Amino acid sequence: MNKIVNILKPTGMTSHDVVSRVRRILSIKKVGHTGTLDPDAAGVLPICIGRATKVSELILNKEKSYICELTLGASTDTYDSSGVILKEGDTSKITKEQIYQAFESQRGEIDQYPPVYSALKVNGQKMCDLARKGKADKIELKSRKIKILKNEILSITDNKILFFVKCTKGTYVRSICFDIGEILGCGGHMSFLLRTSSGKFDLENVITLEELEEYYNNKTLQNHLYDIDYVLDNFKSVSLVESALKYYSNGGTIDNRRFTTDNLTTEDEYVRVYCENKFIGTGKLLKNNNTISIKSDKLFIE
Repeated sequence: MNKIVNILKPTGMTSHDVVSRVRRILSIKKVGHTGTLDPDAAGVLPICIGRATKVSELILNKEKSYICELTLGASTDTYDSSGVILKEGDTSKITKEQIYQAFESQRGEIDQYPPVYSALKVNGQKMCDLARKGKADKIELKSRKIKILKNEILSITDNKILFFVKCTKGTYVRSICFDIGEILGCGGHMSFLLRTSSGKFDLENVITLEELEEYYNNKTLQNHLYDIDYVLDNFKSVSLVESALKYYSNGGTIDNRRFTTDNLTTEDEYVRVYCENKFIGTGKLLKNNNTISIKSDKLFIE
């Protein structure tokens, strides 16, 4: 089975827990997720099975969207409600106008500091592991360029703000909450998070772990699985002539006399490769003056 399934991760489970559960249900060892969701968060978690794990990084790089609740009045060491409160502040005099202005600072391309309690590594060790060992003060946080494509307040009720955010890879929604709390001077933390989409996968095509097991047992799971090339639609396609397949599969470079394309340009770097309408894998384009050839990148054939 070389497919992708869109799982609804429940709260209280780590992303790795979900992967382990999928392994047990399907009796397949090669399973991987496509971007960590915090244990307290729920939502869309695409799971790659078999050879589909080769494209997990491509899904990880896609844009993601969330619905989040920010609670003002207290900041925590984890930036969410599971952490220890570091400071508390009065929210009674904060106006809606001030809140909207604070959200303005969290749009577009910004420099963001990740939470200390995150899976990012320092000298080969996860920052969260170092923090749990009492070594948080030895971690030097470094900002990263991220892009927040959309950040829309949905409601404000007392000290709780519900908002929608769409962002690029590497964005920490917890950091958005913490930073807004700092801007307003009262502190803030993330009290709820639901991932609503990850690339092409969203809540409309998601299934629960219980449904996964049910569909697998009654042999209808195929209706809820996605082909590998489903997530590669941003790549243009190339069709090899049949005689080139073996040479290409063994790592050979194929010139443009042995494949047809859908209008490649010098801007294209990777393509989807097919032979006789069967998906073969991804290829990397090699350019020499006006000539384009392709070399195998990832293969998905037996």
